[in-house]
Amino acid sequence: MGSLTAHLSAWPPALDAVAPGWQPVLGRFGRSAEGERLNAFLRERLAAGAVIYPPEPLKALRLTPPDRVRVLVLGQDPYHGPGQAHGLAFDVRPDCKAPPSLRNIFKELAREYGPAPTLQSGLLADWARQGVLLLNACLTVEDGQAGSHARRGWEHLTELVLSQLQASARPLCVLLWGAHAQARWDAVAAAAPAAGPRCVLRANHPSPLSAQRPPVPFIGCGHFSQANAWLTAQQLAPVDWLGRAAP
Repeated sequence: MGSLTAHLSAWPPALDAVAPGWQPVLGRFGRSAEGERLNAFLRERLAAGAVIYPPEPLKALRLTPPDRVRVLVLGQDPYHGPGQAHGLAFDVRPDCKAPPSLRNIFKELAREYGPAPTLQSGLLADWARQGVLLLNACLTVEDGQAGSHARRGWEHLTELVLSQLQASARPLCVLLWGAHAQARWDAVAAAAPAAGPRCVLRANHPSPLSAQRPPVPFIGCGHFSQANAWLTAQQLAPVDWLGRAAP
């Protein structure tokens, strides 16, 4: 199937669709009422012929095991256009034009580090392999219908993932872009104290509607260099934010 028409073909996945460290969370979710409700909903929509993106909803949890997570970026909903979403928050496939929010992410990277030829679609998959968990709150969407799978159960899974991160003693830098991401993380943080060092950086969403507006414009926030400075202080390797583009 061509990349520009790739979509979800079957559900639910096997446990090995995610890295071993996330498998207990996925198993617990699958046995929960919310997990059973989501599984039934997705099977029903697929049987009805719905086109659902991305083809691999759990890709972030496959590429970034919990014992490698050092930075968390929270998104809200996958892109709902053909060939865009591929399982990582904010990112699209390398053969797809970067949407406006991703272009603003590249703009802020260029502002902090200078222009680089690798600022193109697909770069964020390289971040994921370096320990940047790019997690949407909702992990599927129907073609052309933004938010169509919100409140169907995905939020329970992502809350379990965030709670596991909060309970880890590993240092974690959390990048919260927009009110939705900030509310999601704050709810988890309020429920349980952090077990390890945390750096929480907040800014507006990189969408053109908010990227340059107060209270904390995304353009100019300096989060990428601030995150690396904090990671270095924690004796962790910084993220190569300008790394080579990856499929």
